Amino acid sequence: MTERKPPGVSFESWVDRQISEAEQRGDFSRLPGFGKPIDGLERPYDEAWWIKQKMRREGVSVLPPALALRKEVEDVPGAVSAARSEAEVRRLLTAVNEKIERALRMPPEGPPLRLAPFDVDEAVRRWREERPPA
Repeated sequence: MTERKPPGVSFESWVDRQISEAEQRGDFSRLPGFGKPIDGLERPYDEAWWIKQKMRREGVSVLPPALALRKEVEDVPGAVSAARSEAEVRRLLTAVNEKIERALRMPPEGPPLRLAPFDVDEAVRRWREERPPA
């Protein structure tokens, strides 16, 4: 804990001194995210940003589980197109297929799923065709 502000010292100069001493000790360089760009600066301001960030970090969804899975399945083609390697495509599809199969065995809360696992080999073949020849 920092010491109390001495009497007769302006608040601004006292805070500035605290900051410069912390910089000299290297306290800021040990913070998570040091040296990385601040996430979300390019997006418009959203006053609930911290709630959404916390929910994402904790894996909380406001959608019922069935709709959350359907949304994830909807996002798969874009994620596959953005994948940089065949291994990444296979890893992505395998993870989603496991979730789909789990949900088909024990249907989650919400509307019916009406989902089928992805054909991984077919998706990899299409992913290769999208790529320019090396």
